[in-house]
Amino acid sequence: MSYKLEKPYTDKQRADFIVLHNHNNGRKIEEGVNGELFALEANEIMGSSGVPEINPNYEAEQAAKEAERIAMLNLTAADVERAIYKAKGIDFDDIVALVESTSQASENPIDIKALKIELKANNFYRGNPYIDAVGTILGFTKLQLDEFFETNDYTKLLNNEE
Repeated sequence: MSYKLEKPYTDKQRADFIVLHNHNNGRKIEEGVNGELFALEANEIMGSSGVPEINPNYEAEQAAKEAERIAMLNLTAADVERAIYKAKGIDFDDIVALVESTSQASENPIDIKALKIELKANNFYRGNPYIDAVGTILGFTKLQLDEFFETNDYTKLLNNEE
């Protein structure tokens, strides 16, 4: 629910409204067609009629922002290799051997040379498609990988049964 400051208002009332709603509570300030000020909640937009309305794309926009944030999470190569070793008892060399033996039978085989290059990177980004591909081979779900990259906690990679 948006908040409204109707005309006439003083400069002080305008400033107080902006401080209260924007600076203190993070609402977006928009001016209406008649000069009134609106403090919009996160899920609101200024409608074409000059009054606030619920943004019909809000949930999709938030999901896209969250997916972008998750994709940009990163860990060092040492963090990732150490976690895989603790969770599965294997290192990057073992992963290459495993991928070589399992990937060729798959519909979408992993390019081994490209994987070796990726494994030499200083940082691993969650959005890198090799993370999901190798994670699937190792039995990790996307949620487990997301949580691991979020926390750098290798226990997120352990199966629930363990």
